[in-house]
Amino acid sequence: MRPRKGTAFQFLCALLTALTILLIGSNLAVITFRGLKSLPECFFTKETQFAIGLSLKSACISTILCFLLAIPTGYTLTRSNLPGRGIVELVLELTMSLPYIVIGLSLLIVFSSPFGKWLKANGFPVVLNANGVIIAQLVVNLPFAIKLVSSAFQSVDRKLERVAGLLGADPGRQFWTILLPLCRKSLVSAVILIWSRSLGEFGATLMLVGVTRMKTETLPASIYLAVSTNDLSSALASAFILLVVSGLSLGVANGVTRLDRKRSRHE
Repeated sequence: MRPRKGTAFQFLCALLTALTILLIGSNLAVITFRGLKSLPECFFTKETQFAIGLSLKSACISTILCFLLAIPTGYTLTRSNLPGRGIVELVLELTMSLPYIVIGLSLLIVFSSPFGKWLKANGFPVVLNANGVIIAQLVVNLPFAIKLVSSAFQSVDRKLERVAGLLGADPGRQFWTILLPLCRKSLVSAVILIWSRSLGEFGATLMLVGVTRMKTETLPASIYLAVSTNDLSSALASAFILLVVSGLSLGVANGVTRLDRKRSRHE
């Protein structure tokens, strides 16, 4: 019996797939088992509690700010004849391709200028301050948020908005009653993704605020500090916490998607 065509190719693909899963899964396994073992002795320390609190707080605030800016920006890019739109999109894509440490360096220069000193004098210090964590997360994730929002808006059939316009709905009413509801699932997923990215951001934060225990110490910074002092137990515990939080956020995103599909079927 002649073997089916493509069998060797399929076997090679399956082999490479198994290797990929092993490579990724081994990392998760190390963090899970080693981190879970170290968690009890590290979780209740003041330093870990501070890092968790600052990470959650900064991620929530920066994500809210991200979408307060990304939604109107995405709407403008997809629903208006913006002059120089190609340049704007190029700037966004270029920013997404930059290493985060470069973005952090530019932020450090901006907020070390007279403008940054003026902000500090008026009660909003950024450099070497926890406020800088939020700013770093915001600037790093904003281009990604705009891209996700723009993609969600582009997926909506504009004929529905045109029909609403013919019936007398102004652009604002079309946005709130047609565009946003139709993009609900995509926007919820985008929010969770950006929040998870904010939680793990470190490169730009390191350049802008440094790593100071109990002051600018997020969970990624806690891992950095622990490794630099050869405290692998604390590093693995912080890594495990990040893994659990990321897993929970992914579970929420998948749950929202499944719930939306069920509602769509019943409708």
